Amino acid sequence: MKTRSTMIWIPLIALTLLFSLVYLWYALFPGSIRPEAVQLFGMEQIQQGRDYSKGIRISYILNFMFQVLFLIWILASGRGSRLSRACEQWARGRKWLGYLVFYLVIWLLLTLISLPFTFFSGFYWQQLWGFSTQTFLSWWGDLLKESLLDLVMGGVGVCLLFLAFRLWPKTWWLICGLLFSLWLVIQSLLWPVLVAPLFNHFQPVANPEIISMVNELANKADLAIDEMLVMDASIRTTKANAYFAGVGETKRIVLYDNLLNQYPLEEVKAVIAHEMAHWQKGHIARGLFLGTLGSFLVWGGAYLVLRREMSRHHAPPLVWAVFLLFAVLVSFVSAPLQNSISRQMEIEADQTSVLLTGNPQGAIQLQMNLALKNRSDLSPPGFIEWFSYTHPSVLTRIEKINEVGGG
Repeated sequence: MKTRSTMIWIPLIALTLLFSLVYLWYALFPGSIRPEAVQLFGMEQIQQGRDYSKGIRISYILNFMFQVLFLIWILASGRGSRLSRACEQWARGRKWLGYLVFYLVIWLLLTLISLPFTFFSGFYWQQLWGFSTQTFLSWWGDLLKESLLDLVMGGVGVCLLFLAFRLWPKTWWLICGLLFSLWLVIQSLLWPVLVAPLFNHFQPVANPEIISMVNELANKADLAIDEMLVMDASIRTTKANAYFAGVGETKRIVLYDNLLNQYPLEEVKAVIAHEMAHWQKGHIARGLFLGTLGSFLVWGGAYLVLRREMSRHHAPPLVWAVFLLFAVLVSFVSAPLQNSISRQMEIEADQTSVLLTGNPQGAIQLQMNLALKNRSDLSPPGFIEWFSYTHPSVLTRIEKINEVGGG
């Protein structure tokens, strides 16, 4: 079993190191600019997009690397084992308390490690580039709410994980796969109505022109749109966006108020059509299915690497740190696959939206304006787009729109 576990850890860590270093290299040295970008945008705009993206990318990859190095250090140095035993001794036979204390210590240390990077990319950098409309206290308030949610949900996850170890010592990974799949559905169902309102206010679209536009597009797409909401994104950012969320009774399309206030109606129509295309093509259901399939593969791998840490009747708190490192590494090295699927869905939604509106030029103008106003990298390095982009770059989106728009 040690050999089997090693055969998983070695390539996982090697790929993580390779991807991290290549990502950092291209974050620092993005390389040449595509000629198509120069034709569509000015050099000043291209450089601004690169400069803004550079800070975000460097902060992201350094944050990731420091957290992974911490987890490897605490496990390899033996300090994790000592902390695990100390938590068990302090709990005095109350196993669940020992598990939760160990989880809390690791969570706090990882949160402290990530805090400078989160502050830099989430507040300082956004303020510097004129995107953030938040005060210092408002940003900290959001971070506190996000942290509390993360802490509570992680604690519940820890309890369920160790409960599965105890009740199903040989098939716990299957049970965890089922529970995680169920959680994906519950999260998609409840996030729009329970979590999102903790951070923003939502109200139905009131503009009669937009309501008419929605009805027209819904008829073409053969969809029943229950909720089209406006979110007060302007309390935090000047950026414009929209998204489709929820399943079943909680499905809704959400538009940023910045989008409605800053963009012409034909571009707003292109956004609405894009979100309807996600709905029409069943992208959330497809994402849930693929997420479920992937989760069973991850839990199966976790079973192989965790067996070394557990006896038949005892799973020490240390198992959580081992699992966490494994999950973080798997998520990182599988990012290209996950993001490739996401980009394909976005391309499908872009092309379908053009068929719904019959206005490819409006969709192209939308992509150009979004990229410029949001300071997107107009000519990103190929590796970074392949590895981390959930949406295609603006040049790719324009190219794919032209394929169906006859441009």
